[in-house]
Amino acid sequence: MKIEQIYTGCLAQGAYYVESDGEAAIIDPLRESQPYMEKAAKEGATIKYIFETHFHADFVSGHLELASKSGAQIVFGPTAKTQYDIIEATDGQEFQLGKVKIKVLHTPGHTMESATFLLIDENGKNHAIFSGDTLFLGDVGRPDLAVKSDLTREDLAGMLFESLRNKIMVLADDVIVYPGHGAGSACGKNLSKETVDLLGNQKKTNYALRADMTKEEFVHEVTDGILPPPQYFSKNAMLNKNGVVEFEQVLAKGKVSLDVETFEAMANHESALILDTRHQTNFVKGFIPNSIFIGVDGTFAPWVGALIKDLNQPIIFIADKGREEEVVTRLSRVGYDNTLGYLEGGFDAWVAAGKEVDTMESVSAQEFAKKYEEGITVIDSRKPGEYAAEHVENALTIPLDYLNENMDKIEADTTYYVHCASGYRSVIFASILKSRGFDKVVDVAGGYKAISETAVPKTAYVCPSTLK
Repeated sequence: MKIEQIYTGCLAQGAYYVESDGEAAIIDPLRESQPYMEKAAKEGATIKYIFETHFHADFVSGHLELASKSGAQIVFGPTAKTQYDIIEATDGQEFQLGKVKIKVLHTPGHTMESATFLLIDENGKNHAIFSGDTLFLGDVGRPDLAVKSDLTREDLAGMLFESLRNKIMVLADDVIVYPGHGAGSACGKNLSKETVDLLGNQKKTNYALRADMTKEEFVHEVTDGILPPPQYFSKNAMLNKNGVVEFEQVLAKGKVSLDVETFEAMANHESALILDTRHQTNFVKGFIPNSIFIGVDGTFAPWVGALIKDLNQPIIFIADKGREEEVVTRLSRVGYDNTLGYLEGGFDAWVAAGKEVDTMESVSAQEFAKKYEEGITVIDSRKPGEYAAEHVENALTIPLDYLNENMDKIEADTTYYVHCASGYRSVIFASILKSRGFDKVVDVAGGYKAISETAVPKTAYVCPSTLK
C-alpha cells in the first residue's frame, strides 16, 4: 500500500494518491490531470477510482478530465447530484482497491454531500481517513457554504457535530488524518500548518473534538467569527458540479505570446484586464497604466478569485520569463479560463516600445513614521483578526478581501497610506485603487512587520467591523 500527499501551497490544498497491488485512486485532484497520469504510469499502476470528498468551492477539480483519460470512475458521497456520470456512493459502501478497501463515511455539515474516506488496509485494520473539509488539523470545515432557504449555517453546524462524533471520533486514535487543506485556506478559521496527524492527537488538541462539548457549544464556536466566503466559492462549486472544459484547451488559449501592439489593442478594445504577476517591488517601480498587480509568488489564485468577480473576464498578463504556463495553470485552478495571452518580452518590451508607464509611490516604514507625525490617513488592508490583534492607532480597516464591497469608503481627494502585513496585499490594494482613478495612494513597503519596529503609536482591541 502506498499513500502520497500531493500538496499545493498556493491553495493550501492536499490531493492524494493511494495505490495497492497495481490499482490507484486519486482523492480530490487539481484541475490539471497529467501529473496524476504520469505518477500512475511511473508506478506501473492503473487509476481505478477518483474520489471527491465534496463539491469543492475553493478550486476547480480535474476529476472529469482525469476520468476521461484514465477510464477511472468518479465517486462522490451520498446526495451528490451532477451533470455527468458518477457513482453516488451510499453511506458505508466499500470500494476494493488492490488489496485494500476505501469505505465511504457520509459526513454532512461542511456541505450536504461531504464524505470522509476511510482506508482499510489488507489486514482489515482502519489505517487512515481522507477527511476533505469535514475535519482539518486544528479546525473543522466552515458550515456556511451550503446554506439554503430552509437550511441555516447553524443547521449545518449541527450536522457537522453529529458527523464528527458518530463517524470520525469513534475511530481508533492511531488512525491517520489526511485533511483537504492546511493553513491559509478560507475553508476554515484556524487551520494548522501541519498537513498530517493522528486522530488521537486531534481529539486532544482540536477544539471542535472536545469530548465534553455540547452540540450547542459546538455550533456557537464553529460559527463564531466566520467571515463571508470569497465571492468565487459558490461559482467554483457550481463548476465542479456541472463540469468544465479540458485544461489543455485553457492552456492552449492562454499560453499565447502577444506583441506590444496586440496586447495594447486587447486591453483597449476587448476589455481585457491587464494582470501583472511580477514581484511587488518591480511593479511599484513601473507598470502598464490600469493594470492590476497580483504577484504569482504570493497566494495568487485565491486573491484572483476573491477580487475578480467575473470568471469569464478576459485576462491578458505580464509575467517573468518562463512562468507564463504557471500563471495560466494557476488561474484555471480557480475557474478563470478566459486568459487570452501574455506580453512577449514582458514589461521591458512595453518600455522599449515607448509606451506610457505608470508608477506607484512607496515609502519605507521609517518614512511612514515621519509622515504619521504630520497627520495622514492610514488604511490597514489586513484581515480583521490581524487588525484586532494590533494596528496603527486611528488606522482604517478595509481588508483587501472586501475592498470591492467597501469602495464607497474611499474618497478621491484623500491621500491614503496603505499597508498589509509584509507588502504583498497592500500593493494589490493600491493597484486596484489606481486602476479605478484613485491616484492619491501610497504603499508602505514592508507592511506592518516593518511599521511595528518604529515608534508609530499602536493599539490592540476588537473594533466594530467596517464591512457591509
